[in-house]
Amino acid sequence: QLQFVESGGGLVQPGGSLKLSCTASGFAVNYYNIGWFRQAPGKEREAVSCATVSGNFTNYADSVEGRFTISRDNAKNTAYLQIDNLNPDDTAVYYCAAENLFTNLCVLHEQLWKYWGQGTQVTVSS
Repeated sequence: QLQFVESGGGLVQPGGSLKLSCTASGFAVNYYNIGWFRQAPGKEREAVSCATVSGNFTNYADSVEGRFTISRDNAKNTAYLQIDNLNPDDTAVYYCAAENLFTNLCVLHEQLWKYWGQGTQVTVSS
């Protein structure tokens, strides 16, 4: 069974940092682009970032550009999302996802992503 397990979420003060992890089981991530999405309370899920298989192409939502960094370690079957300078608007459940529609780019459209994790909660509060 193909699945992701996200971890690394928690409660953090504004201005703090977190590094989220997303580890796949049942499949090899080196055949898939990896994306991160989030859903804040009462809001629609939104795309945050994605990276191609090689990691050479990355894409970020405007709202997180410069504060979020996506990376991946295919040997560990794991992707990461480094989040810096957190603010309360970053409070959300963060999900990772995989798709293999594209080779040299990845697209931040939720409908294109095939496999999803269960999410990890990030809460930013003083």
